[in-house]
Amino acid sequence: MKNLVLASKSPRRREILKKSGFDFSLVNSDYEEELSDNIFSYKKIENLAKNKAFGAINNVNQPSYILSADTVVILDNTILIKPKNRKDAIKMLHDLSNKTHEVVTSMCILDSETEKFYINSTTTKVEFNLLTDQMIEYYVDKFKPFDKAGAYGIQELPDGYVKQIVGDKENVIGLSSNAVKESILKLDHLLMESQEKSSYLQD
Repeated sequence: MKNLVLASKSPRRREILKKSGFDFSLVNSDYEEELSDNIFSYKKIENLAKNKAFGAINNVNQPSYILSADTVVILDNTILIKPKNRKDAIKMLHDLSNKTHEVVTSMCILDSETEKFYINSTTTKVEFNLLTDQMIEYYVDKFKPFDKAGAYGIQELPDGYVKQIVGDKENVIGLSSNAVKESILKLDHLLMESQEKSSYLQD
């Protein structure tokens, strides 16, 4: 496999890759992330991941697989972005209280040489318990989740906040290592098929 480079500033994604045994380096993406609106669609989030990968292609100095990702929290088909302030974070957690929401991470693996890519989306359902005002304010004031979509980080929530998680917990943190492995294998297969087809046409 080619060198793997991560086009993400997220320390949580770096930690997941390290724990899963991936050998990788970091690269900056020149793409400025922007959502046209907060209505969820897979295509919208997958395009963000793709644009992040292509935004990094000029910043790699050797043939590489560029990995980029975008994670969103969705409640009632609405994307919950990062809270602007304490008041906004408290409101988001009140909205999530006693409900089930979805966390979607779309990733793109891009071959910097051929510019062929594979996109994969993973969805996890998270159900919160009924959160009291005291629980919400304690969490916001202690952990200050202003850099996290949906105003929470699943890995730091105290006991009693989450009722159940259905699906891949790593995905909620920001990146599913299983999905990364699957995506790399898929891209390997696409590149192999392309090379075989090219060889057949030349013959």
